[in-house]
Amino acid sequence: MLRILAGPLSAVVLVCATPDVARSDTTNVAVAANFTDAASEIAAAFANAGDHEAVLSFGATGQLYAQIAQGAPFEVFLAADDERPTRAVEEGYGVPGSVFTYAIGRLVLYSGEAGVVTGPETLEAGTFDRIAIANPDTAPYGVAAVETMRALDVYDALKSRIVQGQNIGQAYQFVETGNAEVGFVALGQVSQAETGSRWIVPRDLYAPIRQDAVLLKTGEANPAAAAFVAFLKGDEAAAIIEKYGYAIDR
Repeated sequence: MLRILAGPLSAVVLVCATPDVARSDTTNVAVAANFTDAASEIAAAFANAGDHEAVLSFGATGQLYAQIAQGAPFEVFLAADDERPTRAVEEGYGVPGSVFTYAIGRLVLYSGEAGVVTGPETLEAGTFDRIAIANPDTAPYGVAAVETMRALDVYDALKSRIVQGQNIGQAYQFVETGNAEVGFVALGQVSQAETGSRWIVPRDLYAPIRQDAVLLKTGEANPAAAAFVAFLKGDEAAAIIEKYGYAIDR
């Protein structure tokens, strides 16, 4: 079954669990917020495929990395960038040779209302009061949003209207709740939505969002952690990743 819990390490924890599962059969996975929907489906498929379960904690990549550095009991780290997993290995938290790109993200300008977002002209016209982005200090999708606005030469005109979420999940919530009329979110968050309006930002307007994963030293001896990493590299997980609008680097 699937349970949604509140956890001390992040805003949302999704547990894929069955009754009486031993702790040795589970692995704690830190997941970038933009990958929430895809990771939840992957975790369910992982649980159905074998004898292990995954506990997923979601948050901004920078915040999750800070928790790892402070001793949080994560065993696998799915970041929204390719910097921090490599850094984890360099700083002694990650297993050497275990870093790999599990997805390449896409940025989207999104509104929950039909017809609001039509393309870059939506930004140029600026007929909205607030635009949501993830915090660029901690979230790679926030960096990409700023890069896009600068590339289109609209950042200076819009910066006073920017509202920042702690992570891309919160930026998406700002748009969904109407606290911002438009926002830069991950394609993976809206790829399955049938309502609203969106513009998939051309890839040449921001640096590639290569999302890397790493097996952490805390999970090196846990078979469930190794099994989850192997599953993430497999065809079943790849199909789910692509379903949510991400590219696969293989």
